[in-house]
Order: sequence, then C-alpha cells, then structure tokens
Amino acid sequence: MRVLSEDRSAGLVKLMVETDEDLWHLYNIIEVGDLVTASTTRREEKSADKIRAERAEKKRMTLGIRIEKMEFSEDDLRLKLLGTIETGPQDIGQHHTLIFENGDSLSISKKRWKDTQIERVARAVSDSKKPRIAFVSLDQDEATIAVLRQFGLKEIATVRSGRSGKQYAEKPQADGYHGEIAGKLRAIAEPNMPLVLLGPGFEKETLAEDLKADGSFGRMYVYHTGQCGMAGINELMKAGMGADVLRESSVGTELEAVENLMAAIGKNGNATYGTSQVEAAAEAGAVERLLILDSKLREEDLDAVVRAVESQKGDVIVVSGQHDGGKQLAALGGMAAMLRYKME
Repeated sequence: MRVLSEDRSAGLVKLMVETDEDLWHLYNIIEVGDLVTASTTRREEKSADKIRAERAEKKRMTLGIRIEKMEFSEDDLRLKLLGTIETGPQDIGQHHTLIFENGDSLSISKKRWKDTQIERVARAVSDSKKPRIAFVSLDQDEATIAVLRQFGLKEIATVRSGRSGKQYAEKPQADGYHGEIAGKLRAIAEPNMPLVLLGPGFEKETLAEDLKADGSFGRMYVYHTGQCGMAGINELMKAGMGADVLRESSVGTELEAVENLMAAIGKNGNATYGTSQVEAAAEAGAVERLLILDSKLREEDLDAVVRAVESQKGDVIVVSGQHDGGKQLAALGGMAAMLRYKME
C-alpha cells in the first residue's frame, strides 16, 4: 500500500492499493460511518423530459460514500463498500457500491483515526514489500500447492501423479508429475518468492532436484513432515519448522506467537486471555506481548489497552482470523497476552 497524502487534522488519508493483500488491510481500517471517496462508474441521471425510458450508459465519476456495510472476498480478493452517496455530481442520498481491486486509489475520512488504524496503515506499507511464500506439500501420489498471503494460507491447486491405480498407464513418468507442479508454480511465481517443499518420504527431495535443474525458481527450502496436503503445511507452521523463512511473513509471526501462547496456557504459565483479564494485566504493566484478533479490533475500540501495553515496552500483534492461529485466538475471546509475571 502507498500513502498518497494525509491530513491528520482533517482526518483524511489518501491511499493506493498496490497488492491484493492491501484490500484485507483496508477491510480492517475502514469502519461503518467513514466517508470513502473514489473513482467509480454509475448510470447518468434520467432526464425528466424524456417520454420513453431509456437505459442510461454508465459514466466514470468521483463519489463520496458514507459507509454502511463492508464485504471482503478472500476468493477473488475484492473489497466492496456499500453506502449512501454524500458527495459527487449526482444522486446524493442514493445507495452505491464501491468495488476496489489492485491498482485503485481512495480517500478515507474519519471523525477520529484510532491508533491501531494508523499502525495498520504503516503495517500495510511495510508488508507490501514482503514476498509471498509458496508451498508444495506432497508425497508420491499427490501434491498440494498453496500460497501464504499476509492474512492467511490459500490453497491454489492439487496435482495428482497418476502413478498408482488405473491411471498409472496414462501418466507413468515422474517428470510429468513434477513438470505439472512446476507449471503451476510458474503461474503464481513472483520476484524473490521463497518456495517451501515439504511432506513425508523422499518425493520432496526429488522435486527439489528437478526444480533446481529447471532454473526458474530461486530460494528453496525442504522440510520433512508427517503429513502432506494442507495438513502438512499447517503441521510445519505450527511446529515452528521453517521459522527462518516463515518469519518473513506476518502470518508466520502470528502463528508462532499463538503457539507460544497456547503452550504457556497449557502449562499454566505466564499467560492470560479474555478481555477483562487482559485489560487488568495491561493496567498493571504486566503484559509482555498482546495478541488481538483483527475482527475484535474492527468491532471494539481497544486503543487504551494497546497504548497501555506499548507504554510499558510491550509488543502488540494483530492476528488475522483467516488462519488456524486466528481461530484458536477467537476461541479464547479474541484477546490474550503473554505476561512478565503471573497474576492472581
């Protein structure tokens, strides 16, 4: 994400969407009641003197929408903002939907920017410079290809080797299996994208040799897991394996933090969860690391808790609800903390 301009005194910030993940950040920054202004298309107003009703053409115009509802689609990575037109050349007071994709720009006007929202803008600017991470989780029969985005893990494709059963005669060669995997990877490849190969057995090592010989792929990491498929990828991330590469992503940091929290809770260690318990610990200066679910930040004003933690040199991690770590935190009430000392 790029900050094009900002006027804090007027509560106005203009942003440009540079990556697909920026739409997820915007979903967590924009609130119901904000005024969002952007270029959009809308049908021209009908002329009152026309006898026959004609369907007017859509024209591009700049409209300011007072937001009433927001929708984020993880599948096609689009953000929809629904509300009433407050500024623009026509149809003031009528409803309109703004749809944002990669490359769009918009202005956000708020009565008050929360500290966590300002920090989210800064995080989006920083995260846009980080590469996505590609995974191939496989055994000799099947491979799952997935990409780790800034807000969660997305399954991209499944490739079957056809080496066993009735399909063996149709596709007996290993290079056909690995060649198909390589083709899928090229379709999603980005500059400097790390590639992680994992799974049980030795298929991952053989694939690594073939991909190195191909020469189309850069940094490559190979790890052993007990499972393949998406379960294998989650096993890798939860176990902390591949921490050197996973820490390049926000999700890797979030998953590691949640796993450490769950381990501390399981051992009755220096950890607490739940809104009132965490707030009390923050007021006492006992919070070393605060974990907050992104949806909880959208729904509640938690700036006071965040400021209390940061003033005592504590860390604050906003956890996406789109991955397993976020689901675990949601089960704890959406907010938890690692403590400097145990509290009664």
